[in-house]
Amino acid sequence: MMRSWFVAIVLFGASIAGAYAQASVVERAIKAPAGQIVRIGVFTTIRPDCTSGPLPAIRLVAPAAHGSVSVRRATLKATNVQQCLAIEVPALIALYRAAPNFSGTDQFQLEITFAGGRKELQHFQIAVTSATAGGQGI
Repeated sequence: MMRSWFVAIVLFGASIAGAYAQASVVERAIKAPAGQIVRIGVFTTIRPDCTSGPLPAIRLVAPAAHGSVSVRRATLKATNVQQCLAIEVPALIALYRAAPNFSGTDQFQLEITFAGGRKELQHFQIAVTSATAGGQGI
C-alpha cells in the first residue's frame, strides 16, 4: 500500500510572521487506493524555542467530486526539526478517502490560514487506483 502525505511545519520568527500578505498556491500530487483513508497533510506551528504555536485554520475551498476530505486533531512527535532535537506538539491532519468503486483522477482545494494572516491555497490532484484484493481466486 502506497501512502503519500505532506507535512507543513511552520517555524515562526519575527522576520517571517507578517511577511506574506497574499495567498500562495501549492500544487500537490497524491496517490490513493479507492475506499481507503490516506493522510494528505500534517499542519502545525513550531516556534524557534521549540514550543507549539497556534494551529492554522483549514477551509475546504473546492470539495472532492469522488471522495471526502476531513481534518482531525493529533499530536506530532518528531526529532531533529530545525534546532529542536525532540518535539511533541498539537497538529491538524488532513485525510482523503476516495469512493470505494472509483478509479481515476479526483481533485480538491484547501485554504490554510496561518497565524499572522498568511494564507496558502493547496490544490490536490489525487490519482485513485482501484482497490485490489489480496490475491486472485482460482
